[in-house]
Amino acid sequence: MDNHSGTAATLLSEPWDVIVIGGGNAAVVSAMSAQDQGAKVLILERADIQFRGGNSRHTRNIRCIHSQDFPYNTGAYTRDELWKDLCSVGTGPSDEEIASLTVQETESVPEWMMAHGALFQPPLAGTLHLGRTNTFFLGGGKALLNNYYRELKRRRIPILYEAKVERMLFDGPTCTGLVVNCGGKEYETKAAAYVCAAGGFEANVDWLAKYWGEAAYNYHIRGPKTNDGTILRALLDAGADRAGQPKGFHAVAVDARSPMFDGGIATRLDCIPFGMVLNRDYQRFYDEGEEIWPKRYAIWGRNIAEQPGQVAYAFWDSKAKGLFMPPMYGVFKADTVAGVAKQMGLDGARAAEAVARFNSGIAPDANERFNPAGKDGVGTAGLEPNKTNWARAIDTGPFYGIKMAPGITFTYMGVKVNTSGRIQMADGSQFTNLFAAGEIMSGNVLSSGYMAGFGMAIGTVWGRISGREAARHDFN
Repeated sequence: MDNHSGTAATLLSEPWDVIVIGGGNAAVVSAMSAQDQGAKVLILERADIQFRGGNSRHTRNIRCIHSQDFPYNTGAYTRDELWKDLCSVGTGPSDEEIASLTVQETESVPEWMMAHGALFQPPLAGTLHLGRTNTFFLGGGKALLNNYYRELKRRRIPILYEAKVERMLFDGPTCTGLVVNCGGKEYETKAAAYVCAAGGFEANVDWLAKYWGEAAYNYHIRGPKTNDGTILRALLDAGADRAGQPKGFHAVAVDARSPMFDGGIATRLDCIPFGMVLNRDYQRFYDEGEEIWPKRYAIWGRNIAEQPGQVAYAFWDSKAKGLFMPPMYGVFKADTVAGVAKQMGLDGARAAEAVARFNSGIAPDANERFNPAGKDGVGTAGLEPNKTNWARAIDTGPFYGIKMAPGITFTYMGVKVNTSGRIQMADGSQFTNLFAAGEIMSGNVLSSGYMAGFGMAIGTVWGRISGREAARHDFN
């Protein structure tokens, strides 16, 4: 327990101005934002100290508006460009007012983060094309959280670990308290206002299965088991309005050998744009070269989730080696495509035939025109679907492959908020003292698509807003 000022029993018996439920980026930003307004704040983190931080510890960067001279990026990224990028993924923003505010507020985020303990690193070269649009945390998301938690300690904001909110208590639209299980004992605690920043419901596979059916039991969950939607369920049961699509989630292709929970970013696969992908019926099912990776990598989790058995198989050859980060668990390798396929449990002859069909659509000058630095227009012809960029024949041994599964990062369906972060009710009214930040309200912004670094932007923007407004509000 890292409570800085007392035992669980003592802290949970004290009156608080703001209690923050959660321990990830959105939660700790909310806590600091509330304290910046003079509020007395308590954080309840369900995980233990080693696994604190939820999905945020698996992140690497954040996507924000910034000027040409910002030292941690390779160039300017304007408001109009970020808005255009957001509108181009999935079906666009869920709520244009909330999404527009999110985009605009990102402009002041990097400076705020640095003032509250964050450290960034200079932009790196590579094939993910993120150096201009995204700002990378020095040491990654885990280091960012550690820096924030050091700042919390310096500020003497108490954190209770392994503190699970079992129930939220209500008197009409007002939350009157929380029942918290800490150390196997239940306590009732109260605050003037609460910020709900406890993540989505992606680790609750039974809940996912309500919308996705039996396929959900084949999904991998990239984050912790604790993101099971307990707080979201309590809010919806209390009358909160919903935001976002029930089947909406951020998901990517992950190594099928990765753990069912908490594999994080290390299990993500980046090979798709430079190869070809088959489902278990030996059919290609989507354009592997549709867009540069930061804008389109997230669509592959959903693509694979919709395939038979929720699996897919990527193939590439030696020409593509070194163009992307190598998989954590290694790759399957052989002198023939059939040999690679057999290692992955496929029929070698059928896989080799599928690769030959793909190769038949390659342009004669594909190798000469190929350019991994951006969309190169090197596409196939006569295939269904065609690959529109980076299409080269898979014909130069050794050959490589990997079996992929959908890795769910976070769900989009959550609670509806207004521009102050206050949670709205289904009857058109609003809760008097409940605010939300992060994944639990991301459905106000995201519909069905995603772009790298924007989840952290949503968490930081709405952590600042909800923490500030929870602290400022006159509840009398």
